Parts: sequence; C-alpha cells; structure tokens
Amino acid sequence: MRGRVRGWRRRDNPLRRRSDVLEAWTALLVAVLLLVAVPLAGALAGRWGHADAQAAADRLRAERHRVRVEVVGHIPETMPSVEGVRQQTFRVTVRWTPPGEHARTATARVPAGTRSGEVVDVWFDTRGRSVAPPPTDTLVWQHAFTMGVCAAGGTAAVVLLGHVVIRRVAMRHRLGEWEREWARTEPQWTRRRPA
Repeated sequence: MRGRVRGWRRRDNPLRRRSDVLEAWTALLVAVLLLVAVPLAGALAGRWGHADAQAAADRLRAERHRVRVEVVGHIPETMPSVEGVRQQTFRVTVRWTPPGEHARTATARVPAGTRSGEVVDVWFDTRGRSVAPPPTDTLVWQHAFTMGVCAAGGTAAVVLLGHVVIRRVAMRHRLGEWEREWARTEPQWTRRRPA
C-alpha cells in the first residue's frame, strides 16, 4: 500500500490532464502562500505601521506640552455626550501660572461637564494654541494592529482571487480538452462520421 501511495504522481494516468496537474500545484502554492505570505505581510505592515505611528507620536509629544489649568470661563449647560469614541469638549477660557512667570489666560478645549473653578489638564502646541493630546502607546499599537490585519486580509484576498482565476482558466482548458477528446472518440461510440 505504501509503495502505491508514494508513486502516484509519477504513474501515468490516462484521465489526468495537464490542467489537473496545474490545479493541484496551484492549490499547494495557495496553501503555502496563505500559511507563510499572509502572516508575513501582516507582520511587516504592522511593524511599519508601528514605527510610523510611533515616530508621529514622538514628534507630537515634542511639539505639545500638557498644562494644568483652572477653568475660569463659563461652560454651556449641556449634558455630556459621547460622539463615537471621543468625549464632547467645549472651548472656554482657562488660566495657569508657569513657574517664575505671571498668570496666563487662553482659550482651550475642556471636557463637557467641567465646571468653572475646576483644574484640568489641557495640551498646547509651541504657538500656544489648544490642541488634542498626542497619541498614547495604546493608540500606536492599535494603529499597528489595524495595519497588520488589513495587510494580511488584503494579501489573503489577492491570493484567493488569483486561485479562483487560475481554477477558472484550468476548468476552461479542461473542458476544451474534453471537447477535443469527445470529438475524436464520439464516432467510435455512436458510429457517426466526423463532420
């Protein structure tokens, strides 16, 4: 039994066509690509995405600084709400005193629900404008993970689409071969003359 299984590829089989061999090798190649290329593409894209996002986060951390401020302006009386994943914020007047300097005031975004007189953290850029905080390490990793998953999914889709195309072409060739063989053998079965 073992010898028969080992030599099955080398054995001449009158029913095996070139398209069958091509399709079998293509299926093997697709399996290898799905097991090797897809995870590799995901890992490389995730690594690139992490490096890119980390560089952007580091640049933003260098450009922005956090300041503890006291809210001195009036915040509108609305209920705090969540828009997507971001908390609603309002622009109000805030005041803080840098070490060794006089008190400063500016307009900054504070979370909804903050009351006048509360102390909150806000972020300013080098020009003194209120800005969003720089991305956290969690956001950097989420970006890297998303890039990796998208790259792996895209690679898998391309591999599977290529497999479908090759199978259709192989089927078309197989049907053409069968038609030619039938045209050659039909007269023997039906006793008709070839046209």
